[in-house]
Amino acid sequence: MLRQTICSRGLHLSAGTGTKRCPEMIDRIIRVDHAGELGANQIYKGQLAVLGHTKAGKTIEHMWEQEKVHKAEFDRLMVKYRARPTALLPFWNLAGFALGAGTALLGEKAAMACTVAVESVIVEHYNDQLRQMMDDPKFKEHELLEIVTRFRNEEQEHHDIGLEEGAEQAPFYKALTDVIKFGCKTAIKIAERV
Repeated sequence: MLRQTICSRGLHLSAGTGTKRCPEMIDRIIRVDHAGELGANQIYKGQLAVLGHTKAGKTIEHMWEQEKVHKAEFDRLMVKYRARPTALLPFWNLAGFALGAGTALLGEKAAMACTVAVESVIVEHYNDQLRQMMDDPKFKEHELLEIVTRFRNEEQEHHDIGLEEGAEQAPFYKALTDVIKFGCKTAIKIAERV
């Protein structure tokens, strides 16, 4: 007979009196991805607040609609696995909006450069997670594997859209994207732990 027990890191299923180790990898994946999807939602929200009336508005809105689905799915997974959210959600909320609106104020190309930078880091991050899940012989959460795969593919699509929309023509493209990538990588490391 299986019974549920809860530890500081998530839900356990145990048979009889023995308990499996806490699913730390699942907790970490859900926590950081939830934070990232919240940040992505806020980035597109900020971009749309500035560029909603422009030609780029429809493109940004399309990407934001997909990000809303991603966030809702990680909201559901947080509850399902009783994963601990990052303590910095309010910060990611503000920082994401500021990044989106700030780059949009620099113009459509800069907003697309932001998208390319963020999504390149996220695709790499999702690929790392997929490798971790597939390399762990004890990992049996196929639903999570499928969700991360699907979202990785959609984030790659956003990246490619940004390039098609002229991201590389943004002023100071390399410097802008390097700074944003560094910020995203730092945010991921923090969200995995805090």
